[in-house]
Amino acid sequence: MPGLLLNIDVPDIDRGIAFYTIAFDLTVGRRFDDDFVELLGAPAPIYLIANAAGTTIGPVSGDVRRYDRHWTPVHPDIVVEDLDTAIDRAIAAGAVQEGDTRSAPYGRIATFADPFGHGFCLIEFNAAGYDALLPDGG
Repeated sequence: MPGLLLNIDVPDIDRGIAFYTIAFDLTVGRRFDDDFVELLGAPAPIYLIANAAGTTIGPVSGDVRRYDRHWTPVHPDIVVEDLDTAIDRAIAAGAVQEGDTRSAPYGRIATFADPFGHGFCLIEFNAAGYDALLPDGG
């Protein structure tokens, strides 16, 4: 069975550790070197990797890393028990909420950017969760 790891580039490993441990109550697991750290406490391990702004992303794209607000079609959704508390915690850690907190058939959702320009969502599911989106309600 495939596994899942989440790797997040950050320009400063210590700022990355501070944000992700405070915002999401994660803990530092293994520290592989000064630029590569494992965070634990989510369903999948999260790895912070320090890569400077302006460094190339890959050999084919020719694009470079940047840490102002950027968009990517892949982003983490963090499922929380209490959305209001999670919003306060994320903002206190340095996240920027983008737009209003919204109600949806499956619960409530708020969208953010972390201090490094990466988007993420906080979701508080109701009892039905995503089953509420199915024609028969799951």
